[in-house]
Amino acid sequence: MTTCGIDVGARTTKAVIVAGGRILAAAVEDTGADPAATARHVFDAALAGAAVAEKDVAKVVATGYGRGGVAFASTTVTEITCQARGVQHLVPGARGILDVGGQDSKAIALDEEGRVRDFLMNDRCAAGTGRFLEVMAEAFGVSLQEASRMALAAAAPVTIASTCTVFAESEVVSLRAHGRSSADILAGVHAAVAARLKGMADRIAMEEPVVFTGGAAMNAAAVEAVRRALSLEVRVPENPQTTGALGAALVAADRI
Repeated sequence: MTTCGIDVGARTTKAVIVAGGRILAAAVEDTGADPAATARHVFDAALAGAAVAEKDVAKVVATGYGRGGVAFASTTVTEITCQARGVQHLVPGARGILDVGGQDSKAIALDEEGRVRDFLMNDRCAAGTGRFLEVMAEAFGVSLQEASRMALAAAAPVTIASTCTVFAESEVVSLRAHGRSSADILAGVHAAVAARLKGMADRIAMEEPVVFTGGAAMNAAAVEAVRRALSLEVRVPENPQTTGALGAALVAADRI
């Protein structure tokens, strides 16, 4: 039985095609100004990658902030449920999830059966999200990839006291004026994000192993900072951006 999950996020939209618990294909695109059109496009791209006709897809489940706009979806499911389902499929025995996207972050605690025990969301402040890292990279005139590389090479990371993006930018300007290296400041920026995530994880008594997902999980400096901050086993799946869409596809299969 072939199913599809569509995860419409604030920054990217993902589609995953699944059959018999096996991933056939996945597609990822920037969400842009028309989430509904992007959802349709990534669905078509995933179908092409899987060499599957739309008529042969038994069910489509949409998740993410824009899930309500996916007109061709059979139903919608919250991203918390889909993240838990996708992560448990990839990392059996996972007890926690830190999902960090462009505009929000989520901390999800799982019980021994992989069910959601508790969760927290941060969707009102850029601190602790991918956007915070983007803004800081832009302040140095470098890409996210270059900012990550520089942070990993830091000799003496600074401490960023501000958790607000606006104030953090001002703090970065001050640190640069006082001669601190770009690498040390960027390492401090990544550590500040990790500290915010640790606070969320602590509030729901997250246990290990923790799975780090979302676009930020593709940032090596962010992964290292999270591992240091949590002092827990942190795993990163092969395609951390698509775990929610994978979970949606698996939920679709479960409900047929």
